[in-house]
Amino acid sequence: ASPRTPLPPAPRAPAPHRRPPPRTRRRLGLPFPRGRLPPAPSRARRPPPHHLTPASVPSTFCCNSILCSLPEPSALGFLRRMRGLGRRGNAFSLAIILKPCRTLAHARQLHANVVTEGHLRDALLATSLMRSYATCGAGDSARKVFDEMLVKDAVAWNVLITCYARNKRTKDTLRLFDEMRKGDGEAGPDEVTCILLLQACTSLGALDFGEKVWEYAVEHGYGGELKVRNSLITMYTRCGCVEKAYQVFCETPRKSVVTWSAMISGFAANGFGEDAISAFEEMSRSGVAPDAQTFTGVLSACSHSGLVDEGFRFFDMMLREYQMMPNVRHYGCIVDLMGRAGLLDEAYHLVVEEMKVAPDATIWRTLLGACRVHGHVDLGEKVISHLIELKAQQAGDYVLLLNTYAAVGDWIKVAEVRKLMKENGIQTTPGCTTVELNGELHEFIADDDSHPRKAEIYGKLDEINRHLRIAGYVPNVSSELHDLDSEGKECALTYHSEKLAIAFALLVMPQRRPIRLAKNLRVCVDCHNFTKVFSGVYNRLVIVRDRTRFHHFEGGQCSCNDYW
Repeated sequence: ASPRTPLPPAPRAPAPHRRPPPRTRRRLGLPFPRGRLPPAPSRARRPPPHHLTPASVPSTFCCNSILCSLPEPSALGFLRRMRGLGRRGNAFSLAIILKPCRTLAHARQLHANVVTEGHLRDALLATSLMRSYATCGAGDSARKVFDEMLVKDAVAWNVLITCYARNKRTKDTLRLFDEMRKGDGEAGPDEVTCILLLQACTSLGALDFGEKVWEYAVEHGYGGELKVRNSLITMYTRCGCVEKAYQVFCETPRKSVVTWSAMISGFAANGFGEDAISAFEEMSRSGVAPDAQTFTGVLSACSHSGLVDEGFRFFDMMLREYQMMPNVRHYGCIVDLMGRAGLLDEAYHLVVEEMKVAPDATIWRTLLGACRVHGHVDLGEKVISHLIELKAQQAGDYVLLLNTYAAVGDWIKVAEVRKLMKENGIQTTPGCTTVELNGELHEFIADDDSHPRKAEIYGKLDEINRHLRIAGYVPNVSSELHDLDSEGKECALTYHSEKLAIAFALLVMPQRRPIRLAKNLRVCVDCHNFTKVFSGVYNRLVIVRDRTRFHHFEGGQCSCNDYW
């Protein structure tokens, strides 16, 4: 028999499909079957905080690099963990932690660590500690650290100057300049020092001291630095010396957008609207593109000078030609512009319905000031309600509302608001006026009797009042909001801080020199009228910087045209 032919092997049935195990599926990134969740990792596999163990703690250099990349809470936790594992760090580690420090308790705790570990001699760490105290508003603590430093370089001096300036200790800021110049063998003022001091003089209106700083800058080769010149332009304009500011501006060879904006804003604050517009047009011709601050300056110039059509033209230019979205300051200028033109209801509609950004307290106060000027009582009450909603109402806002009621003779409402202020414990800020003489600031408050020459000052003020009354000055009793009779209100108005400062200036300043005053509050109506008449009778230029703007009184007129 023939051998049988072998049959081909039967095909093998396919093996059933098997899903990879869960661990493999997690590694491959495959989806899990519906209804099944990946197994949770066991507690034993969870890494410890910061993934550090005594055997794996990195070097101090690596730890400092990690600290630099962490926010404040995480950085403090990492430092504690690092030290718990035996890595103490160095002075630079503490300096890193101090940079984002925002609370006084943390600053003091880290200061104690610095002293305990013997790092106080490290200049970088000491200046970081001073910055932290400055941020927390502890100027005296910053000064104590500064005094304990063995070597005080320019950075340490500048940090202390910044600390005082940030905490409104402007006089102490100016004193540091003399201390630096008298230091034996230590660092003298540098370019940054000059900029900081000029900014302090700007805040205080200390013209003579600012010019002394400028002389030092020129003598030591900093006069050509653009940032120094920009700060000088701002200082001159904020002290009312527009001519000197413009001279420095013209002598600056390469003008940046900051230079142009400083000059335009300076023209605006002093009421020279046409000059600000001319400067803006010259800036455009020179090829320098304006920024948001430039438009704030030119819009402010239009509002301060009552150039309504020009203001709307520049606002439209900003939107269409430069594709720039207005910020809250730009809208504030437009609201002020509309208020000056008497368009109060339209301004309120703009703020409530049309603004693309949320209105802040400054815009509402601008509108409230316009209500005071035009006697719009109903709208003034609405504006106050918006300030209360923002929880931003201040004593000055209630005073504006009081002035609005007083302007229309509604003394019942005046009494109600004063009662409300008393019940809520709202205290008004005392008015303070400063005048500079030979680099020294003289401060005055109402009915001040602290000045060493008070007898001469009060005698001179009585003489001024007699002459002004002959010229037609009549006290505006609506400016005095206390519950007094007419004679009592006139007596209370007589010795306001501005009037005492003017009397002192008349005693000590030569005829040719302008009288420059700085006031912490808005000038009241009576003092404004008094100064206008004074400038005409005594033939003196009086420049007053109040909380909102400059007033140039000359020949019986004011640059604000009686709108402020």
